[in-house]
Amino acid sequence: MNQSQIPIREATTEDAPLIANLLHDFNTEYEEETPGVEELTRHATRMLSEGEMTVLLEPDGAGLALLRFRPSVWTDQSEAYLQELYVVPARRGEGIGEALLEAVLEASRRANAAWIELNTGETDVAARSLYKKFGFTNEEGPQGAAMLYYEREL
Repeated sequence: MNQSQIPIREATTEDAPLIANLLHDFNTEYEEETPGVEELTRHATRMLSEGEMTVLLEPDGAGLALLRFRPSVWTDQSEAYLQELYVVPARRGEGIGEALLEAVLEASRRANAAWIELNTGETDVAARSLYKKFGFTNEEGPQGAAMLYYEREL
């Protein structure tokens, strides 16, 4: 099945437990802290109901893409941030990631976003390859200098 045949749908608050389980599994797989499924369900329910995030799902629960939109200081359009893109290990290689990313692009266009930002780890070669395939770059300026992502816990 190619990515155009893989159905992707926008999540509703009823999907919060599924979203929470996928996010928990994602963090667990990459040995990152997780607040647990119950708390993630609470957060997802609130954020979906308040329109603070858009989640795109593969209907069988094999993957998700979590988008956040915000106003841009540079343009009248919004900015999109792809916060998470995850496909369960047993379903990787089926084109689900590509289908999700195509749906991300379409959702971002519908939201009138000027661009999409994301970050991933240097060692996540599969994700980096997928993003590059879809035209994402981590270089800026005429020198082609690498863009860097920084964060700090508060």
